Amino acid sequence: MEDSFNHFYSNGALLVLWGALLFHLILPFPREAHPAILWHKFAEQLADKVNVNNNYSQSMISGTLAWLLMLFPMLAVLIALKPLVWQPELFELALLLLAIDWRNTDKFTAQFVAAMAREDKEQAKMLIKPIINRSTAPLSLLGLGKAGAETLIMSYGRNVIGVLFWYAIGGGIAAFMYRMSVELARAWSPSRQRFSPFGIPAIRAVAVLDFIPLRVFAIFITIGHRAQATAQLLKQQTQSWPLPGPAWLLVSVGAKLELSLGGPAIYEGHKAVRAKLGGRIAPSAIHIAQVQKTLAWRMFAWIIMQSLVMGFIYQGV
Repeated sequence: MEDSFNHFYSNGALLVLWGALLFHLILPFPREAHPAILWHKFAEQLADKVNVNNNYSQSMISGTLAWLLMLFPMLAVLIALKPLVWQPELFELALLLLAIDWRNTDKFTAQFVAAMAREDKEQAKMLIKPIINRSTAPLSLLGLGKAGAETLIMSYGRNVIGVLFWYAIGGGIAAFMYRMSVELARAWSPSRQRFSPFGIPAIRAVAVLDFIPLRVFAIFITIGHRAQATAQLLKQQTQSWPLPGPAWLLVSVGAKLELSLGGPAIYEGHKAVRAKLGGRIAPSAIHIAQVQKTLAWRMFAWIIMQSLVMGFIYQGV
């Protein structure tokens, strides 16, 4: 027992991981004060300056250069700062704390579920509007249920699982860069006509980063109740969704709980045709609470598994 504790204590990466989770649990960053919000606003201002060409190829080039301009200087600064800090573990801890976020998602879910239970559409729209890109004004209770469930699923997938995965791969810098890449993709989402095709390079980059962690997390969700039916729907439906990582995650949750996800969505007045995913039950307040419970337990299992794998790897090293 003492040897195991000494090994854990000497493993700085695991200490940083559990330290960040503990700090985030006790004192999370408010969503409004999170650096990702400032990053998002700066990305939109940059796009207003450089996303001015209607030519497809030129817009793609502008989007690629803007993506590089946002991310590579920050990566260079972080790499240069790391050797200068007094305690490298504290540097890693700070970056992981800035990258990870599930408490704000839980807070949103609790408020959103309460509004949906009261059938208070205006309150539900007000809560979800800052988080999603689609237009909220025309959303019915059914549309709000789908939007809320999809938002909750992708928030857990990217702001927790994706961050933890890339922390295991490349430390705090990789986790923070992943989170900022996700925020760029959201800011320049080509689902909105003014960012198509400008935002396609950012979306493709995140699709590559999401490919492994979101698929593996989808497998975590598939295991257990309705595993066979969920696996069958994964084979049938994932090809109809444009991004492979989110497709696996959305289908696995929708199939697991038999919830209807996807379908048409309106972005800045334009209707986007999206495939229908999952089952046939329209998500209501109780279903969104079930989604949160399912994701939270799978997230806990992921953290335990990742800790064991990291401990084994460091012990081997």
